[in-house]
Amino acid sequence: MISAEENEIYVRVGPGTPAGELLRRYWHPVAPAQELTDEQPTRFVRILCEDLILFKDKSGRVGLIADHCAHRGASLLYGRVEERGIACAYHGWLYDPAGNCLECPAEPAGSMFHLTVKHRAYPVQKFIGLYWAYLGPPPAPVIPRFDVWSRKDGRRRIAVHPRVDCNWFQTMENAVDPAHLPILHQELAGGRERIVTGSGGFVNQVDHTDLTVCDYGIMKKRVYKSGLIDEHPMIFPTITRVNNSSEIRVPIDDTHTMNYEPFFYPTPDGSEVDDDDPVVVYLPNFKEPAGGMHPYARFRWDMVSSQDTCAWETQGPIADRTRYRLASSDRGIIMLREMLKENIERVQQGLDPRGVIRDPDHEVIDTNLTNGLEYMKQRGSAQLDYEKAISRY
Repeated sequence: MISAEENEIYVRVGPGTPAGELLRRYWHPVAPAQELTDEQPTRFVRILCEDLILFKDKSGRVGLIADHCAHRGASLLYGRVEERGIACAYHGWLYDPAGNCLECPAEPAGSMFHLTVKHRAYPVQKFIGLYWAYLGPPPAPVIPRFDVWSRKDGRRRIAVHPRVDCNWFQTMENAVDPAHLPILHQELAGGRERIVTGSGGFVNQVDHTDLTVCDYGIMKKRVYKSGLIDEHPMIFPTITRVNNSSEIRVPIDDTHTMNYEPFFYPTPDGSEVDDDDPVVVYLPNFKEPAGGMHPYARFRWDMVSSQDTCAWETQGPIADRTRYRLASSDRGIIMLREMLKENIERVQQGLDPRGVIRDPDHEVIDTNLTNGLEYMKQRGSAQLDYEKAISRY
């Protein structure tokens, strides 16, 4: 059990909060790139308790700026994009992607008033078919080149999950909980290892599990009695790399989370391919009614992701960890909490937290994706064919 005060440290993500300031030291995906078009050049984004507008101007530049115009607060979602930026539909104040105000049309001729206006704006990058944003202090680090995102010998698809209606940390505790897979997912996961034995699922087929701290997070290793090994990491602070995918959990606010999941499918002959714009698929709703809350929503049970989401959301919008009774199988939870607190302290000391990279020429980071691909082949329940593997969505 922990105190309510300690729980608050883990869960709050707004500006100035301990976890919020930590999370602002990393790049986060905010939308599939395909969602900004000439016909629809603006998109509302809520991330880390901030309301923002993602837009593409007529010069092709992409910006992410505060939703409410600095003049009198009208939403820039309805702004008119121009060559130099986006103009508020209300009075025409024009902003470039860096948040500089370029014009205040109703001011007298020759007025320099616009030079006194600076609108909140954040840098944006396009990477693996997603727009990513950095909400922290300059200088911004680089987006890490993890193997699942950066290997050239394969193609990718992006799965956009339905919004998760709970706090981000519930989703990440799941990422360091190797005990839940053979039980929660007993009908869907396991392949040849799946010999279900009542409430324990196929946990009796697991010989042992290991969790070790690595440079970028916590590596989980599940060794089956058959000799099969499943080894994949939780990439601190918001990513789970499992099998051939990486689930990127993005805190919307204290009680909602987005989940973007890039999948990697290797080419059969190991040849390199150009894959700058992966196909994007949108997963069906995990519950009925969509957006409903427990106990008034009913979760579907035919997808691993929907089962996980059920386990996360039914803890409540923000889990009450003062009531948790952790057991020996929960040592990953303790490791993650300690890692979170340690890196919050690093940020408060003016240091970079774990996993922040500043070298734009760094090598591709090995997250043991090769093991994930081999595990999928050996376990007998996964189809690696590029088209078929995503068909369940």
